[in-house]
Amino acid sequence: LEIQSPGGLFGNVTTENIEEEQSTRNARLMRMMEDIHIVENRGSGIKAMLHVMREANLEPPAFEDRRTSFRVTFRNHTLMNPDAVSWLNQFAATALNDRQRLALVYLRQHQHINNRDYRRLNRVDSTLAGQELRGLVDTGLVDQENVGRWTRYRLQASPERLEQQEPQTDEDRIVAHVQKAGTITNSECRVLLGVDDTRAYYLLKKLSDAGRLKPQGRGKWRQYILP
Repeated sequence: LEIQSPGGLFGNVTTENIEEEQSTRNARLMRMMEDIHIVENRGSGIKAMLHVMREANLEPPAFEDRRTSFRVTFRNHTLMNPDAVSWLNQFAATALNDRQRLALVYLRQHQHINNRDYRRLNRVDSTLAGQELRGLVDTGLVDQENVGRWTRYRLQASPERLEQQEPQTDEDRIVAHVQKAGTITNSECRVLLGVDDTRAYYLLKKLSDAGRLKPQGRGKWRQYILP
């Protein structure tokens, strides 16, 4: 859905600061409309729109200022659909928060993401957005391009190549196995890693205590699944 309004953004308002900045072409008319309660909560519309779309797991709207017109584009597709969740499971061994996972899904569909995109996607301030984007760079999943106001980020490799990355630690190998097979038992863990019963029990309990796996059943029937 595209909505286009004649006339570009006014005053100090830009697509970068549209959530915080306000500017009125006819301040006297606006005050009169507020006095007679035709309009209220001036400046809240953009924030409310972003909030509703985020609650519905929809991608944030795209704002485009064309000087002589202003366009808002709404894309009617859910970011966190079953396919996206399945794709994200390959990163279960990587320490990511929900906002960073959502950013990875966004990057899967778009070539780049910047601080502004991250803020709108996750409703955080510029400082936290920058910290969490740099955190994604530290994981090796995302590369940074340019610096300063032109900084943007892209997936370190194509989604297909990322799916082919091999887990490095025993814990990662166990989680990767569960992602593919759905479950793992102590005996399957021993075969997978070539370890004894004590080591397999230790690793599975460690992953369970860390919340990366969830145990089901008891005794010889116990198996582990993703939480």
